[in-house]
Amino acid sequence: MSVYSTLCFLAAAAMLIAFINSKIGKMQSTIAITAGALILSLIIIVAGQNGWFHLESIAADQLGKIDFESFLLKGILGFLLFAGGLGIKLPHLKDQKWEITTLALFATLFSTFFIGFALWGICQGLGIQFDLIYCLLFGALISPTDPIAVLAIVKKLNAPKRISTQIEGESLFNDGFGLVIFVTLFTIAFGNEAPTAMGVGKLFLQEAIGGIAYGFALGLIFHYLISATNDHSMELLLTLGIPTAGYVLADVLHVSGPLAMVVSGIMIGNWTRYIGFSKESEDHLDHFWELVDEFLNGLLFLLIGMSMLQFAFHQEDWIMMVIAVPLVLLSRYLSVKLSYVGFNRYRDYNPLSVKILTWGGLRGGLALAMAMSIPAGIMVIPDKQIDVREIILVMTYAVVVFSILVQGSTITPLIHKAKQWEAKQNA
Repeated sequence: MSVYSTLCFLAAAAMLIAFINSKIGKMQSTIAITAGALILSLIIIVAGQNGWFHLESIAADQLGKIDFESFLLKGILGFLLFAGGLGIKLPHLKDQKWEITTLALFATLFSTFFIGFALWGICQGLGIQFDLIYCLLFGALISPTDPIAVLAIVKKLNAPKRISTQIEGESLFNDGFGLVIFVTLFTIAFGNEAPTAMGVGKLFLQEAIGGIAYGFALGLIFHYLISATNDHSMELLLTLGIPTAGYVLADVLHVSGPLAMVVSGIMIGNWTRYIGFSKESEDHLDHFWELVDEFLNGLLFLLIGMSMLQFAFHQEDWIMMVIAVPLVLLSRYLSVKLSYVGFNRYRDYNPLSVKILTWGGLRGGLALAMAMSIPAGIMVIPDKQIDVREIILVMTYAVVVFSILVQGSTITPLIHKAKQWEAKQNA
């Protein structure tokens, strides 16, 4: 079966799970799809181990044909981030610009090194020879919050304005900084040349600042193209040019495509929406992109749930998975708490802000895609053929699944309490 056929069947399965959930369940659709895929994967594994039917190798083989890293990072990510940018309100973003910048830069950096050194210390205590550089690499890929998961789950719960803007804005903008940290540590771990301060600075300017500048130029070009026509279909069709050709060109120019999509999405959603689109297109813009977003999110979260079929779990893997989840949560809490020590000197915030940002800092497919980019073959436990890639992959998978299923499904009461506090303050 071809990759296209596999994706078609997976998309149909995601839609079926979402439909069943809409009729008999109350979970948010992306959580339901991930849970459904995870249950299906477990059934396939258990059935194979008991000799009922043997689908595990077939399913793993079909999933293996899909290059998850390329599918997400070089494919649908542009669509999902552009759709996320369309929904960001610029006045809210301006009001929280320093908070978002601090969370995206300081919190990500602090979390990377806290996770890295803490994980290395724990591994030394357990007698697992997992080098510090690999621990830091895991910290770098798991520290940035995932904009896809955050926008798909947290945003739809309508959290108080400031909290919502902080968590959405951080997740959309921390990719550029997180990427620089990851690429730098990746070069140290697997490259032949040691990175220099000048090289890191140049990479940051090229990827992050270049991505923002390119996104602004892209948004400007498409603003004028959309303004030049009154054809309703053409106006919506032109918006597709940004996450397709625009995203691919960013890769050619070696600038951050994710940041470019966010910036251009904010421009189209806050500027072109009101002075460039016809009235009919303005009414249909959100509906059109919400449909695209829901379809691609469903497919992505189904793939996340079924990815476990490709992993070979060893005893040491389970130990590392159990360690990873609380460690990442602790680092998230400390990074947010320290940021709020500074924030509280200048403003008053909802008392549940730290808890919501901690529990709502979801991880998703982006972390999994970065983990899959790590080369195989560097052995940690040779007699069991456990390498660096396997350990980082299973830890990342554990954090992602816990993040989506547990954090995503239990954050609602916190948000309701935050809303009640705000209502009392405004009464």
